[in-house]
Amino acid sequence: MSNIREAVMDLERHAAEQGWDRPLGLYALVPTVDLLAAEPALAEMLGVTGTPDPKELTPVEQDPLPTDLPLEEALGRIMWPEGVAGCALVMERLVVKGSDETLAPGEDATADGRETEEIRMVAGVLRDGARHCAMRMRSHDEEKSVLNGADLIPALTSALALTLDLDG
Repeated sequence: MSNIREAVMDLERHAAEQGWDRPLGLYALVPTVDLLAAEPALAEMLGVTGTPDPKELTPVEQDPLPTDLPLEEALGRIMWPEGVAGCALVMERLVVKGSDETLAPGEDATADGRETEEIRMVAGVLRDGARHCAMRMRSHDEEKSVLNGADLIPALTSALALTLDLDG
């Protein structure tokens, strides 16, 4: 069993500390043991003392995805090297209240009377198929109100799984 839940929740807390209105963030999830074996100097920066749990994952932020492509297409161009155990995505979207409809950046639903809610989604997937997601609503911006679960955002975890060459 992996620590995908812990990695996703750590990323969600990190995103919350940075505040809202942030660009999309893509992360490689790397076993901390492997990362420290390759870069021992990172142990101090990561606050790791002793030998880390072999299941522990460290998110490594990647270059921004192209903004001129739809998210699905941008993700479709990614293939991770074998040393990457998984990947995670942090993104903000507007959703229409009472539905699962998300709006594209810049799209306005208020013109036709629909109420919207700003949310931050964090989704992570591992090569072993483990998945976890977290979602925070801007109107309930507190850690105790963060929703999380394995199947919370299935379309997003399926898209991420494809970057790992897994069947969505």
